[in-house]
Amino acid sequence: MRAEILSIGTELLLGHISDTNATYLARQLTTLGIDLFYVSQVGDNLGRLTETLRRARDRSDLVIMTGGLGPTEDDLSREAIAAVLGETPAVDPQLEAELRAFFASRGIEMPERNVKQAWVIPSVTPLANPVGTAPGWWAERDGKIVVAMPGVPHEMMRMWEHEALPRLRPRTGTVLFTRTLRVAGMGESTVEERLGELIHGENPTLATYAKRDAVDVRVTAKATTAAAAEALVAQMEARAREALGAHVFGVDAQTPQSVALALLIARGLTLAAMESCTGGLLASLITDVPGSSAAFLGGFVAYSIAMKAAYGVPRETLEQHGAISVETARAMARAARERLGADVGVGITGVAGPAEQEGKPAGTVHIAVASTAERVSETSQRFRGARSEIKWRAAITALNLLRLHVLREERDA
Repeated sequence: MRAEILSIGTELLLGHISDTNATYLARQLTTLGIDLFYVSQVGDNLGRLTETLRRARDRSDLVIMTGGLGPTEDDLSREAIAAVLGETPAVDPQLEAELRAFFASRGIEMPERNVKQAWVIPSVTPLANPVGTAPGWWAERDGKIVVAMPGVPHEMMRMWEHEALPRLRPRTGTVLFTRTLRVAGMGESTVEERLGELIHGENPTLATYAKRDAVDVRVTAKATTAAAAEALVAQMEARAREALGAHVFGVDAQTPQSVALALLIARGLTLAAMESCTGGLLASLITDVPGSSAAFLGGFVAYSIAMKAAYGVPRETLEQHGAISVETARAMARAARERLGADVGVGITGVAGPAEQEGKPAGTVHIAVASTAERVSETSQRFRGARSEIKWRAAITALNLLRLHVLREERDA
């Protein structure tokens, strides 16, 4: 089954709101094994909406519309569907009674313009909307389906899950299952190179996507049952993990910070941090994760040389190696751990830019993780981009180094 999503509303075209409905529906279609080929946005204009819907229906088996089901003159989804199918809307007495009862239950007299929300055409089956005033439309004719739902996200989601989805599921014939492997420490081209011939598989399929905090490897399989599709994905996932090794840090919605924190909590370890160029961003990311207090004791933003020394970085280290050095990052990690009595410490120092410091170009970052004086992991990187991007990449790299350090400690124990 080929599908298309049609999002309606001039506010979308003006950039006043984001099209979160299309994102939600795209994911839903994926789990059904329905191929989504097009996503369109169109304003509140009957001519353009009718033209766009007609084109969508011509090239797709299923068109899902969101928005345009309100009671006002610029809510035109019903009119467009009726025009494309050549049918005339009429008020459904039962729907009208339900609408009036909805308003009466709230002690409000229904405006007469809301009567248009009780329209139907011969090809339409109304979709119930107990949380709003706009019933949806399931318009089916000539082997084509048009599903029209409200644009209000919680109304749309409820209607999709309880009304549209049960009607669609028996018609799909296939199930799609997807797992996303999250990869750190490698660029997208390197990930693809490591995967080799796996990228060219037809079922399951692999695809790489560069995200801000990782490179994602999406593994997708089609089968007649969910169990069979999941088994195909599991086989391919094992091969992908073998190719990528420890660079795979998580799956699906997991983040570098959630994975690192979960590792610490599972092993009963505590963490402290001392940050310079990242300005506390590492601590912010970690504390964004619920339950972070179980492992994260706290952090220091030691931006100046004086603050580094005040928080325990030896002055001889600063004098001999400067504030921007791997030696200083190492000393910062140790100082943070010792001052707060943590099991593990992280130190980050560098030049976020835009100008160089201590003869080091912008983007130079040094990171260290220390669990004892002898057990230290460290990395030196040169990141490119704006100041905010350098800070972000430094914090994400530190989280990955923390993860690898904890795993290495466990392996060597």
